[in-house]
Amino acid sequence: MASNTSKHLFTKTPTLIDVVDTSDLFCVHRIYCVGQNYRKHVLEMGGDPDRESPFFFSKPADSISRQPQIKYPSLTNNLHHEVECVVALGSGGRDITTDEANAHIFGYAVGVDLTRRDLQAEAKTKGRPWDVAKGFDQSAPISSIIKAKSFTTSICQISLSVNNETRQQGYLEQMIWNIPELISELSRYYELQAGDLIFTGTPDGVGQVLPGDVIECQLGKQLHHQFEMIA
Repeated sequence: MASNTSKHLFTKTPTLIDVVDTSDLFCVHRIYCVGQNYRKHVLEMGGDPDRESPFFFSKPADSISRQPQIKYPSLTNNLHHEVECVVALGSGGRDITTDEANAHIFGYAVGVDLTRRDLQAEAKTKGRPWDVAKGFDQSAPISSIIKAKSFTTSICQISLSVNNETRQQGYLEQMIWNIPELISELSRYYELQAGDLIFTGTPDGVGQVLPGDVIECQLGKQLHHQFEMIA
C-alpha cells in the first residue's frame, strides 16, 4: 500500500494528440480497434461478410504516432496499411445505448492501423493473439483530432494513397456496424472512459508498404495525415 513517503520509480510520458484549431491536447487512455467492419474488406481477407457481432482488439496507447516518419518495424516482410476513421471519446460508461453513444464522442481523426500481415497470418494459423502483429511501436499513426461539433460523418469519404497512388477508398456509410453501434457494443465489454480511441475498421484495398513509401490518408475534407516509412 502506498504511503505518504512513496515515490514514483519512473515517470510515464502521456500520449497526447493535438486538437484542430485549439491549443488543447487529447490525452489517450486506451486504443480499441474493430476487425473487419467493411463488407469488401471482409471478402478480401477471406471472411464471411454476414452481420455478426463485431470483434475487438487493442493497441497500447503509446503506439500512437504523430511523427512525419515511421521506422519500418522489425520481424516482418509484409507490413500492411489499413486506413480507419478514429473516434475519440470525451466521456464513457458501461452499457451505453446507441441513442446515447454520440453524446460521448469528443471528436474524430483519421488513422492507420499498421499491421505485420505475415505475423498476423501466423497467429491466426496457430490460434494465437494478434498483439505482435498489431501493437508494435508507432503502429497507429494518426491525424489531429477535430471536435465532433465541427465535423460530419454523413456522406464522408475515407481514403489512403501510397506514393500518390490511391489504394483505399470508401465511405463511412459502408460500415457493417456504424459508430453508435460500435460504441454501444464495446461498452458491454469494457467501461469506456474519456481519452479512449476507437479505430472503426478499414475499407478494402489494404496492401503492402515499404521503406521510402509516403502514405497519405484523408477523412472527409478536413482531416489529413501524411507520413513516410523509413528503414
